[in-house]
Amino acid sequence: MTRKRIYLNAFDMNCAGHQSPGLWTHPEDQSHRYKDSEYWIELAKLLEKGKFDALFLADVLGTYDVYNGSRDAAVRQGAQSPVNDPLLVVPLMSAVTKHLGFGVTASVTHEHPYTFARRISTLDHLTKGRVGWNIVTSYLKSAALNIGKEDQIKHDERYDIAEEYLEVCYKLWESSWEDDAVVVDKASGIYADPGKVHDINHEGKYYKVPGAHLTEPSKQRTPVLYQAGASKKGVAFAGKHAECVFIGPPNIDIARQTVDKIRAEVANAGRNQEDVKILSLITPIVGKTEEEAHAKYEDYKSHISHEGALALFGGWTGVDLSGYAPEQPLEYIENDAIQSALENFTKILPGRKPTVNDIKEYVGIGGLGPFTVGSPEQVADTLEQWVEESGVDGFNIAYAVTPGTFSDFIELVVPILQERGLVQKEYQGSSLRDALFEKGDHLLPAHTGKQYMRIPASVDS
Repeated sequence: MTRKRIYLNAFDMNCAGHQSPGLWTHPEDQSHRYKDSEYWIELAKLLEKGKFDALFLADVLGTYDVYNGSRDAAVRQGAQSPVNDPLLVVPLMSAVTKHLGFGVTASVTHEHPYTFARRISTLDHLTKGRVGWNIVTSYLKSAALNIGKEDQIKHDERYDIAEEYLEVCYKLWESSWEDDAVVVDKASGIYADPGKVHDINHEGKYYKVPGAHLTEPSKQRTPVLYQAGASKKGVAFAGKHAECVFIGPPNIDIARQTVDKIRAEVANAGRNQEDVKILSLITPIVGKTEEEAHAKYEDYKSHISHEGALALFGGWTGVDLSGYAPEQPLEYIENDAIQSALENFTKILPGRKPTVNDIKEYVGIGGLGPFTVGSPEQVADTLEQWVEESGVDGFNIAYAVTPGTFSDFIELVVPILQERGLVQKEYQGSSLRDALFEKGDHLLPAHTGKQYMRIPASVDS
């Protein structure tokens, strides 16, 4: 088996339930406390104790209203609704940790890059360089309508917008302020040298940003860039921009195919294939024994909301299953939602197409990705097998119940992975990027964002 270092992210969202619809009803689940600062503080302390690399926070800017043509099911069942802003809880968690990273989700189609760049730079300052940005193009039509669009922007055009969005952000983060622009000279009364602060003069198809970045350079300048699109357009985008890619394949074979496609696109972009960490979604249900783990699983199954599962499925895939018979097989239908999600759902069962009933059970625990049930050794073996056979670099660990799923994993599985030399025993690195790549705080040399880095005038001459 592999000795490759496994990277661990916890996967959560500023809402109740997240990936396992209905399990907020479980007596041990605390996700309904997502509104309380104490919830996030406790979670951050727990994850740092367990030597997790980062907490990855998902987000949506709309409600899941595809199922039955209404948001009612999602609201009734608490299926990622209601949902709060993910960025605002990061300072709470960074204040009580020293090493844990934070991947926050923000959409390129629903927020202007000029204001967003400042928010991320602010977070990078406050966390001392522990922030990553999960770049999403937003798949929910309800979000588009509520920010004034007449309809959802077409899938491929959303990636065209994302390309220019990133260009604006790179210019603001990498080239607007020189490294030594800020002097804080109390004797002369000069805080920063205006000659070393530059307008970016961006004028493109989607954005016009003439001025300078509002914020002085943060530790990383550009945050660690996460991305989760697995469509053809999404994979090409990841190959060019992403430093961490989040995937949700249903099994090892699909994971290996996805990993191979991503690594090929990374190479096509002129980058080292190892300059991208690929993390696969999984929900571990672990007990001290195999029997205890399976008892937990049966207990959790009794709390699944099938209506909530179908609401989430509708939002993720754009397909309304309310008119399908329970045993009707699922077909692939191309639309402007998450194209890779629907394709993956058609492959969750070997040898046949899944039915609506299959989808309800599959989504019920683990949501977009698979789950694994077993003893600590069995779960550790499963994760090691995924890394060895699929080529993923690590996992986004989702919860069935929180903090129980994370607590069990940290108490029972992490020590085994550490003993095998697969998970860090101590934190390394001065920033999230340095912890992931051990090559410093800033974008790696072959990354496309490096072309926007300003060379000081003294070096130019």
